[in-house]
Amino acid sequence: MDAALLSRIQFAMTAGFHFLFPPLTIGLSWIIFWMLTKYRSTGIEVWRRMARFWFGLFSLSFAIGVATGITLEFQFGTNWSQYSRFVGDIFGAPLAAEALFSFFLESTFMGVMLFGWDRLSKNTMWFASLMVAFGSSLSALWIIIANSWMQTPAGYAIRNGRAELTDFFAAALNPSTLPRYTHVIAASLATGAFFVMGISAYFLVKKRHEEPAGKSLKVSLVIGLAAALLTLGFGHWHGVQVAETQPLKLASIEGLFETRKPAPGIIFAVPDVKEERSDLEISVPAALSFLIYGDLHAEVKGLKAFPKSDWPPVLMTFYSFHLMVAMGMAMIALTLLGIYLMIRKKLFSSDLYLKILMYSIPLPFLATQLGWITAEVGRQPWAVYQVIKTKDAFSPTVPAGQILLTIILFALVYSLLFALWIFLLRRKVLRGPETEPKSKKEA
Repeated sequence: MDAALLSRIQFAMTAGFHFLFPPLTIGLSWIIFWMLTKYRSTGIEVWRRMARFWFGLFSLSFAIGVATGITLEFQFGTNWSQYSRFVGDIFGAPLAAEALFSFFLESTFMGVMLFGWDRLSKNTMWFASLMVAFGSSLSALWIIIANSWMQTPAGYAIRNGRAELTDFFAAALNPSTLPRYTHVIAASLATGAFFVMGISAYFLVKKRHEEPAGKSLKVSLVIGLAAALLTLGFGHWHGVQVAETQPLKLASIEGLFETRKPAPGIIFAVPDVKEERSDLEISVPAALSFLIYGDLHAEVKGLKAFPKSDWPPVLMTFYSFHLMVAMGMAMIALTLLGIYLMIRKKLFSSDLYLKILMYSIPLPFLATQLGWITAEVGRQPWAVYQVIKTKDAFSPTVPAGQILLTIILFALVYSLLFALWIFLLRRKVLRGPETEPKSKKEA
């Protein structure tokens, strides 16, 4: 057994499971803030009831996200000691900032919201929801800064056999930080929106809680469409950045073995790494050249232009990217159809569309997972791009057998956590939003 490979598998499993929750809570937090903004401005009680219901699902998901995120921090010391020794001064700074400036802000105002619904004024609750949403987005920024530095390191120097920080702002605002952060936030908004859309559609199909469900569906459809389009736009910006700073990753993403001028945009292919070609290619001529460089005749380097020892796992990078794009386009199509039905006043009467929305909740979760696979696998064989290789970053003193045992234990614990999350979500959804007190009338 290879300890380095097992360490990678363990980190991929724990990071992948944890990453189910941050996009959802980021997206939900902003939707809740929007609902409380409507309540604050109109005084209509249904907006408060909707916000309170979705906050219950948010807080449950947040709790499990926090629990699963802690294990990731520990793994840098246990499984990746060489990495921590080499770049810990740089990588640890944004992680510490995330805890000090973001997590405590978010969790403090979460406590205000948990206990303040029937005790505090609408202005106080509105401000608390803003701080929760801001804190969750700020938390994502620090994590993206840390991860983006691994993709496009900047603001450092190698001294005494270690990477030392020389320019904090250059390191934090490295070439991939802003494209990746905006892409992640937009994808998170889409995740939250599809979650709300699916559960609202369930209520409408079952003819339960129809007023709050209907309003929630309309709000989430608009946010979902905007977020899906923004995700596409920011994803394009990120693709241009990858072409400039990680051209080998771009070639792997596109399954481009030969340097081509112009380069086509490959819609479908079956890459054959052994023969160094892509079979059954369906592509748009010159599309990649135009999308990346704005020039129909621009040259794009292929995999063969780089040492084969530096190639990432091509198949996984290629398929994860193309599946992510396909799911993103499906999300745009679904929300566009929903907006059309809403304009035609047929949204609530289209049972087929509502049922499709119910089963579309996993779409953005899968898309975000595939996006992270593309980013992280496409960076290999480097732990920090062109600075330290993954094979040199793991802990050489931790036996492979112990890592395998922890993988099995993590798989069992996370399976139980996931089952518990689904069980508690289902119970809260079946209970539904609180009913309006008879003494209150909506404006």
